[in-house]
Amino acid sequence: MTAVDATQGHPRRSPTDYFARLPYWLLVALVLGVLLLWSLLADQDYNLIFNAVSRGVGVTLYVCLISFGLSLVVGLAFGLARVSRHRLLYEAASFYVEIIRGVPMLVILFYIAFVGAPGLVDLFNWAGGALQGLGLGFVGKPLAEFSIRQLSFTSRAILALVIGYSAFIAEIFRAGIESVERGQMEAALSLGMSRGQAMRHVILPQAVRRVLPPLGNDFIAMLKDSALVSVLGVQDITQLGRLYATSTFRFFETYNVVAFLYLVMTIGLSLFVRYWERRNPLNES
Repeated sequence: MTAVDATQGHPRRSPTDYFARLPYWLLVALVLGVLLLWSLLADQDYNLIFNAVSRGVGVTLYVCLISFGLSLVVGLAFGLARVSRHRLLYEAASFYVEIIRGVPMLVILFYIAFVGAPGLVDLFNWAGGALQGLGLGFVGKPLAEFSIRQLSFTSRAILALVIGYSAFIAEIFRAGIESVERGQMEAALSLGMSRGQAMRHVILPQAVRRVLPPLGNDFIAMLKDSALVSVLGVQDITQLGRLYATSTFRFFETYNVVAFLYLVMTIGLSLFVRYWERRNPLNES
């Protein structure tokens, strides 16, 4: 039987209640993590593998953070276009979102890296030549001389992740905007606001608060999908692990370490998102 706290009037949970609510999957994961961490510290081979692979953590986080930040900006723009009353904006945004969401992320990576990037460089060269013809050589010359070799594979991977994830984030923002009651837009318009002002000051703040948890889940998904950039030779966790495993033939130990590093990041972020979703007063209805 659950006791009641006389000072606050809230039910006081017994130790049995807390034990019943413990996430056993997390306890198992923690035990396995402790065992692997002990192996990393005690076993010389695991120690060497960890030192070799962990250098990719910074690259993984860099690619993920830059990609997600840009995806938020692009996704918000397309999300607003998806709820726009202008037919051209709506159709263009819908075309982008539906096409990109229907293409696998790995295909987008290859397409942007080997088709889109060279096309973008050609566009830069053409624009640079045009600007030079207009007498703007100080701007046009760097563009005209821009080479595909100057566009690193890390930059191409970031561009591909932004294009791929902005389509999903656009749908999250669209759903968040449409979840706000229509009466609030009508009330803002009746107070003399324009539709743009009402969207910026009334609708968007509420929509953003509602979509923060799914955006957090998308960030975790991007962190996992960032492993795909290894196919382009980007020196992230997965690529460094693959290189070490193929050179030493220690596949079991190496991919144990790779999985451990990803799990530490993803489970930690998942727990933070769940905690924030439960505790943050901005998500209360």
